[in-house]
Amino acid sequence: MKKDAFIKLSGKKDEKRIPSRILEEIIHHHIKNGRRNIEVEGYGQHGIGGRLWDGGSDNIHIRITGQSGQRTGSMGNANTRIEVMGPASDDVGWLNAGAEIIVHGHASNGVMNGAAQGKVYIGGSIGARGMTMTKRNPRFEPPELWVLGSAGDYFGEFMAGGIAVICGYNADPQDQILGYRPLVGMVGGKVFVRGSVNGFSQKDAKLSTLSDEQWQWLVINLDAFLKKINKSDLLKSYSERSQWQLIEAKSAREKAQGPEKPSMSWFREQVWDKELGKGGLIGDLQETEKGTIPLITRGDLRRYIPVWEQGKYMAPCQAACPTGIPVQQRWNMVRLDNIDEAVSMGLEYTPFPATVCGYLCPSPCMASCTRHQNYLSPIDVRLLGKAGENVKLPTPAKKSKKKIAVIGAGPGGISAAWQLTLKGHTATLFDTSDTIGGKISSIIPGSRLPQETLATELTRVKNMIPDIKLNQTIDSKKFSKIKYDYDFTIVATGAKKPRSLPIKGIEQAVFANDFLASAKQDKAAPGKKVVIIGAGNVGCDVATEAHRLGAEEITLIDVQKPAAFGKEKEDAKAIGAVFKWPCFTQKITSKGLFLQDDEFLKADTVVISIGDVPDLDFLDDTIKIENGFVTVDKFNQTSDPRIFAIGDIVGPGLITDAIGAGKRVARNIDRIISGKSPNHGDRLPQVDKQRISLEYYNPRTIADNLSDCGADCASCGNCRDCGICVAICPEAAIKRIETDNSAFEYTVDANLCIGCGFCKGACPCGIWDLIPNSAL
Repeated sequence: MKKDAFIKLSGKKDEKRIPSRILEEIIHHHIKNGRRNIEVEGYGQHGIGGRLWDGGSDNIHIRITGQSGQRTGSMGNANTRIEVMGPASDDVGWLNAGAEIIVHGHASNGVMNGAAQGKVYIGGSIGARGMTMTKRNPRFEPPELWVLGSAGDYFGEFMAGGIAVICGYNADPQDQILGYRPLVGMVGGKVFVRGSVNGFSQKDAKLSTLSDEQWQWLVINLDAFLKKINKSDLLKSYSERSQWQLIEAKSAREKAQGPEKPSMSWFREQVWDKELGKGGLIGDLQETEKGTIPLITRGDLRRYIPVWEQGKYMAPCQAACPTGIPVQQRWNMVRLDNIDEAVSMGLEYTPFPATVCGYLCPSPCMASCTRHQNYLSPIDVRLLGKAGENVKLPTPAKKSKKKIAVIGAGPGGISAAWQLTLKGHTATLFDTSDTIGGKISSIIPGSRLPQETLATELTRVKNMIPDIKLNQTIDSKKFSKIKYDYDFTIVATGAKKPRSLPIKGIEQAVFANDFLASAKQDKAAPGKKVVIIGAGNVGCDVATEAHRLGAEEITLIDVQKPAAFGKEKEDAKAIGAVFKWPCFTQKITSKGLFLQDDEFLKADTVVISIGDVPDLDFLDDTIKIENGFVTVDKFNQTSDPRIFAIGDIVGPGLITDAIGAGKRVARNIDRIISGKSPNHGDRLPQVDKQRISLEYYNPRTIADNLSDCGADCASCGNCRDCGICVAICPEAAIKRIETDNSAFEYTVDANLCIGCGFCKGACPCGIWDLIPNSAL
């Protein structure tokens, strides 16, 4: 595509309207990449075409089809041309700084409000309060508004500069071309009107004689205006000088020569008191003795008291993390230039900072980021995870004499063994496979996770947990022996048995885990056409692997709306996979499958991907099982108090859910060993996102490195020590005090504080709160 050709953008994606802020970012992205002609199909988005500073001095042309929202071209640049191919909503050219805006139709209220430069051409009429509060900087050309039709009420209110031309095309009535009460408060500028004018504020404006120079300017520019709105046929009939009038602002001297205003004392004596009696409605209070009541109070008389609530709340990112990683504390370390410490901190919570936090986790921390409230990009926590790939092993606590068996060396089991080792206990991992890592190692495609990253972290796990027993046969006899030999046992065997379907020809299909395991070793041969029954994230992994191995037509079917989300779904769509639902499978043949409506889907390979269930045959009768899953209490303790269960054996979940459960179980086993009862730890309530002030952050930046991410983190509920509260306090009532270990706190002097709440309103982190004064 040529650089000067129009690139077309839609204001919808996946049948959903794109928010105004996001559409603006998309337009900026294309301009940064050199596009200068952009056609936008609008769906009511605000501000299209405004603030396009990234183009530098290049000319930029924005063409808007569909529905343009409010403030089209607001704060437009001098090199920007915006063309609306139909009518426009409110505030076209608001605060215009030089853009040329053409509207091929009517425009609603507030056209050219507050403009300082630029030109707006309207091929119809405008609504109320057009050309209000415009201004003129003598260093630049004045702002201009050209209207083919008429203006709405209160036109030119407080106009302080600029030129307006109102042509009166098809105006009804003809004597109200400028609407009701135009030019009130006008102090500058000119208005050219074709037709009669009535009702304008003669206190502020006056009719002036049209000079030859002004007439010549009008005719030349009228020709240009009519060409822009495709109405050149009107030029001859509109070029009759006798039809036009000029209205200008009165000078201060002219206004001063008007009739003298009555004084307030005259009005009170001659009107108010005569009608209502002396003192009017409050006459009976005239003789009351009056005293003073202080409007601003301090100390115990304040209505509200500011409170510095450092450490009282948890950040939304940490609250959303199944492992409970204090993300915001880590970004605070980055801001303090303790990057190595921030990265290493991850190993205190997970053995897989890079593998899981960096690549596989769907990042609920980022989904809950407070920055979403203002359509800002969330802080990319994955960067911290990826940086943890080569972090050195942490030092475990002093060795205890307790031994804990962990059956299952997947993410949950490794997490539990990792945490127990850190606490000084001896953890032994048992697994039926010949390697550790569970599904991370065996079936997750290399496209989602660099294999060298996984290998590095698995090596680190082996160095931390030396006692790993692989290729084990875990049956009831082996389970009983493990229970007897170890102080505690954690069962984390996951869900490996695939769910099946009671349909004819099921033997013709392959199960998702088997396909992915074979594909990971490049042994799968899916053929050209693949149908996947089950459109979840695993099904999407099957789709991308099948495509990598040569499949050309891939269809994912489901009985309900596909549950896939995140990167897996995006990758499946990127390779052209088709999602089809609701679909109910009737039977599978060697050539494909039949749906219950007799539709036939051709397939060289049919893959079943409808989930997995645990294999619990090795457990004894002391372990309670319900609906195919191990029953546990709120601490993941089974019916046998020495046996704990975590991960998919308890219920389906994310990899991070299993890792988090492993951490919590290890903590509670350590508490039991120490003679304490299990608990959930000191979990703080989440900070209210409404307390966070995001106005300090640039909405255009997307941080892509650790330092910038640390700077852009809002530090929700954790003081950044920025000192804004000290600077903004009008009474100098807030002071920063150094405490032990280089810590600090902010205190309030009650004798100075007036309870105004400026500290709360300005705090970027939501640390300050304003509570009612109980002393009152």
